[in-house]
Amino acid sequence: MYTEKTIRWSACLLAAAVALTTTSSAAAFCGFYISGAEGSLVNNATMVSMMREGTRTVLAMQNNYEGPASDFALVIPVPEILSEEKVRTLPRETFDRLDAMAAPRLVEYWEQDPCFRPERRERMMARGGATAMAPEPTLDAEEADYGVEIEAEFAVGEYEVVVLSAREATGLERWLNDNEYQIPDGAAPYLRPYIESGMYFFVAKVNAELVTFSDDGRTMLSPLRFHYDSEAFDLPIRLGLINADGPQDLIVHILAPNQRYEAANYTNVTIPTNLDVTDRTRDNFGEFYAALFDRTLERNENAVVTEYSWAASTCDPCPGVTLQSSDFTLLGADVLPSTEDAAYSMNWQLRTNFAQVTAAGEVNPKYIERDARSAEQSWLVCHRIHGGEELGDLDSELQFSVGADGSLSGVTVSGGGSEDFRDCVADSMSRVHFTRPTGGNATATLRFGISGQRQYRGRGNPGRELVLTRLHMRYSPDALGEDLVFRAAPPIEGGRENRRGGVLEEGATPSSVNNFQGRYAIRHLWEGPIECENPRRGVWGGPPNGRQPPVAAARDLAFAQRGRTALASFLAEDVPELGIEVE
Repeated sequence: MYTEKTIRWSACLLAAAVALTTTSSAAAFCGFYISGAEGSLVNNATMVSMMREGTRTVLAMQNNYEGPASDFALVIPVPEILSEEKVRTLPRETFDRLDAMAAPRLVEYWEQDPCFRPERRERMMARGGATAMAPEPTLDAEEADYGVEIEAEFAVGEYEVVVLSAREATGLERWLNDNEYQIPDGAAPYLRPYIESGMYFFVAKVNAELVTFSDDGRTMLSPLRFHYDSEAFDLPIRLGLINADGPQDLIVHILAPNQRYEAANYTNVTIPTNLDVTDRTRDNFGEFYAALFDRTLERNENAVVTEYSWAASTCDPCPGVTLQSSDFTLLGADVLPSTEDAAYSMNWQLRTNFAQVTAAGEVNPKYIERDARSAEQSWLVCHRIHGGEELGDLDSELQFSVGADGSLSGVTVSGGGSEDFRDCVADSMSRVHFTRPTGGNATATLRFGISGQRQYRGRGNPGRELVLTRLHMRYSPDALGEDLVFRAAPPIEGGRENRRGGVLEEGATPSSVNNFQGRYAIRHLWEGPIECENPRRGVWGGPPNGRQPPVAAARDLAFAQRGRTALASFLAEDVPELGIEVE
């Protein structure tokens, strides 16, 4: 049993397409870690995403693991048995763009020359502002008393997936421990509600031999995605308390078609926005925002804070990166009920690697490789006509010899795919004209794989109708009452450089579209001469030198300093809703 067991999640991201957590001492998660080795397990950077339409949920997560370089696993409750075709790995860059897209942002404005009178077009532009694999679990007669069943098992990437069902919480707790996965004492009470509601347990075991650890025991795991159907739209955060050693943060990004979401079973508030801040905030933005968020929760105990709600395909101002069309596909738009059949089709891609090329006599092995690759497109055709989606992803090995006269012999194809597919690949090689080796034969071994990704074939961006909502809560083990449940909410706006009667908009207000964000501004007053009769003050835009600084995003909040500096020292104005007066 561990002498210390800590999980710090910097992001547990949920979405009606996406979710992510950031934390200071620990971050919340919709599951928990188990391991077969003694030592401390730390996950200080996790992003989880869920895309939602109707009853369909697509959940994706990325984990940064720190701990023993041995096999370990992630356990998550799910409402149905997940089959292999519903699980896949994703590229990491998608999560980076999602995190930045909805993060609170810091902008800078300069007061324009009060005596300058721009043309109407210029005035309109100015209003926009700154532009070893885990042991195989087995069930024998003695283990039947656990009440645990293995419903499915398969491999994807570095993960060995097992889907379990259980009849009682103590049986599942004993099964995990007895199968050499040590979990904290007293886990059964946290597991019980999920078992009683008929949920299954998705166990993603990581084969430590397939990941690379740094010298300090850290590794970044491949993002893992799966989807399922359920009437409930909630996040099982109570399981994260199994590993909790202090307050936990939960950041939830929800992507859904034309819909904002909020908590159904907690108080909802919006983060104070459109606040002017001092120049020192530029180098301490994370610290400022952590203090602002903590003060908001002091005034609204156990609330869920909305930090962002905006069309997912755009932003203003943008923090340098935006979600791309392919990101929405990867996060789950390809399996939403409204688009999976009509707007998407499968795109198959080939991966090749010449493992070994040997030659007797005078022949450049690169010529053999070049000639063999001329048949590559034929292998994709073989895949399409002999199975396609039913054949699925595969890995194969091709071996052959080239005689001194350029003749081909000894062609063998092994590995994935059907016999018809392998025969088709072998036949395609007979039409290749090989360079003749001088004075001998050449032999080659080529490994190739074929993998598919659903690509959007409709018009425009698949995320054009999606709304990205970011929710944030912070709780302690003794304060959390129940799992987080979501409900649809009406659109809101706020946090923009919009003025009514010369007054900047405040807070969140009802709207016909979602245009709300946590936005904070450093403002530089005009310091030049004022030599006109009717100067116009308070017209804001870019710097006099034209070098607009980039928009800053409050990221990595798990590592932001807390309690070091008073919040008021960052503010350039009073914040009545938080009871803050600036001297």
